Amino acid sequence: MDPNELEARLGYEFGNPKLLAQALTHRSHSTLHNERLEFLGDSVLNCAVAHILFERYTKLNEGDLSRLRSNLVKQQTLYEIAQRVELSSSLRLGEGELKSGGFRRPSILADTLEALFGAIFLDGGFQAARLTIAKLYHPILETVDPLTLGKDSKTLLQEYLQGRKIALPTYNVVATRGAAHSQEFEVECLIPKLDIRVTGAGASRRAAEQAAAKTALELAPKETPRRSRRPRKEAAQRSDTGVTEAAGREAGKEVRRDSGREEGAAARETRPARSGAATEAGAESATMDAPQVDKLST
Repeated sequence: MDPNELEARLGYEFGNPKLLAQALTHRSHSTLHNERLEFLGDSVLNCAVAHILFERYTKLNEGDLSRLRSNLVKQQTLYEIAQRVELSSSLRLGEGELKSGGFRRPSILADTLEALFGAIFLDGGFQAARLTIAKLYHPILETVDPLTLGKDSKTLLQEYLQGRKIALPTYNVVATRGAAHSQEFEVECLIPKLDIRVTGAGASRRAAEQAAAKTALELAPKETPRRSRRPRKEAAQRSDTGVTEAAGREAGKEVRRDSGREEGAAARETRPARSGAATEAGAESATMDAPQVDKLST
């Protein structure tokens, strides 16, 4: 590919074409190769992606941002970007690498893309490198789910179940096939509450569990079933009953209050009457006793 075409795909035009040529040169081609630029570009890429994520996802915590970054700067992601800009047609490889298909090798393409980021940094500064990286990563960031990227199927299934307060799944090895050096495991994943029972296969027990968890997650309902509501008529009857009972309790309280007030009034009326009667009786007794005292004194 013509260097100008690659620059157009990258969205950056080099002021120093020698930096571009060096970034595209594999160590199998000549002594002036791209490994040092790759070292620099790796750090530039990490810093640029961290800055992009920091500005784009303002509510994600440090752990989630780190998980996102590590998945965006890994070899597979860089390889996909390199394929999109058709980087393989611009590589400068030695004859041995050309014959062995080095221009298709993910590691070589990913390393060369990092070298290009390092070259852009040297040629135009960090802002130029950041803008180029942001442009190349834009299609990926538009489709990525920041809450699930980088999480394996078992982790996603566990989070799904915990969020709905459902017991975690049980994994059981149900079969092992093949020779000792090339075994294949079959693992069963059980989630009784959701009536899910699936199996997965893999070269290791862990891989088989991941496969089973992925299938279980695909079968799991997106929303937890809701409790059935009571019929409106029944709900209305219960509501009326509750109102009647509450009214009855209030009426009973009012009757007891009225009864207490009447008893208090009756008690107040009775006490003065009894006091007056006692006074009259005492006076009469004193009158009757007085002559007897006089007679004794005579």
